[in-house]
Amino acid sequence: MKKIGFIDYYLDEWHAKEYPKLIDELSSGEFKVCYAYGEIDSPTGVANVEWAKEFGAELLNTIEEVVLKSDFLVVLSPDNPEMHEKLAEIPLKSGKHTYIDKTFSSDKATAERIFTLAEKYNTKCYSSSALRYADEYNDINKSDIVKIYSQGPGSYEIYSVHQLEPIVMLMGVAGKRVMFTGDNDFPSMIIEFTDGRFAYMSQYHNSNFELTLINKDNLGDRKVVSSEFFKIFISEMLDFFETGTVKVKAQETIDIMAIREAGLKAIKTPFKWVNV
Repeated sequence: MKKIGFIDYYLDEWHAKEYPKLIDELSSGEFKVCYAYGEIDSPTGVANVEWAKEFGAELLNTIEEVVLKSDFLVVLSPDNPEMHEKLAEIPLKSGKHTYIDKTFSSDKATAERIFTLAEKYNTKCYSSSALRYADEYNDINKSDIVKIYSQGPGSYEIYSVHQLEPIVMLMGVAGKRVMFTGDNDFPSMIIEFTDGRFAYMSQYHNSNFELTLINKDNLGDRKVVSSEFFKIFISEMLDFFETGTVKVKAQETIDIMAIREAGLKAIKTPFKWVNV
């Protein structure tokens, strides 16, 4: 059995509750979440010790212990990306394959520092939104994309990465500037890329995740996500642990975080361009 260690800000959160059973199911028990660390107890849910009892993991007192005992590492804290640099420091110095949960970082500079540390210690790591692995995004002719219209649910701070990841993946270039055109209830943003193409991103409370791709003939191809992308994502993570094949290039994740950071600034100055 290959032992995975969780490192989290607090363990009673959705990812820490969903990952263990999917890891066990998709690996037929070959991988198991055996160890965990939470810096604090959940401010709204159960204590870390209760999470550990429910999921059969050994709760440890330090990140160092988790790193020492585990074969592979997952840094979680999905809704508190500001904690990732601190939580990932010891794992990234270990040389053990490390997955860092979305949203990867609060800003571009932090993303660059995290990857620089991993490279210094020859630790393979990556991060991704699970939406990258939606079946609906396979077999798309990226070279034919002129514009992308994207929509999905949730707040900008927490859920924007799930739209930005597929957008940047499909565009294949870095962002140049962004303009916020929505409001607090319905965030909306225009992204101009360095090659002059545009993406339009909107968030609605109960929306599905979907993209409409506009091609060179001005024809649209609508992709509504209904596939089991989360299971595909977990399978890809386990393959990374097994093979060491990094699933997302560091520069692409940095580009995504740079656009997200510019978007947070643009929210404060609607209808004005903010450089990425």
